[in-house]
Amino acid sequence: LVFIMHLQEFVTVLVRDPRIQKEESWHSYIDYEIFIHTNSMCFTRKTSCVRRRYREFVWLRQRLQSNAVLIQLPELPSKTPFFNMNNPNHVDHRRQGLQEFLEKILQDALLLSDSRLHLFLQTQLSPEDMEACVSGQTKYSVADAIHSFASLNRRFPIEDEERKKGKNDADSDSESSSSGLGPSDDSISCGCKASPASEES
Repeated sequence: LVFIMHLQEFVTVLVRDPRIQKEESWHSYIDYEIFIHTNSMCFTRKTSCVRRRYREFVWLRQRLQSNAVLIQLPELPSKTPFFNMNNPNHVDHRRQGLQEFLEKILQDALLLSDSRLHLFLQTQLSPEDMEACVSGQTKYSVADAIHSFASLNRRFPIEDEERKKGKNDADSDSESSSSGLGPSDDSISCGCKASPASEES
């Protein structure tokens, strides 16, 4: 007799640690750390940590909606002209809304099957690079991108060679990725550093 234990699948998602990031000239924006801890078979990595900004959430929602027309997606916290990134209440209200958005999305099996969602949650690829990866225009697969991002904070895909020459480019800007994880062994205490997000203007 073989007894198979069915463990309850879970996905824990936390949106936390809002940080103000400065772009060139006067423009600033806030990005948030997205922490995932799961035992779900849907996920390539069981723990991960990335940083994303509000407009990337907007992009994600649009893409998920266009691929799942019959599903009514949860709303994002509204983009208000009165949003003040120096007001802790505003920032925390948005952070909470973003977390609730992800929590609801991760309960839907159809949405969970969208590769864009996994790239959004488990890599630092820009929206353009996520689209390219999902549509097969890159040499690396979705799983490759996720593994490469998680392992030793390697740059992806071409910068690996440069990293061997000098380990000091953790803070350098890159079109397709920015640093998120320190050396990771899938441990739960994965600390994200602020990453220079150069993927958008």
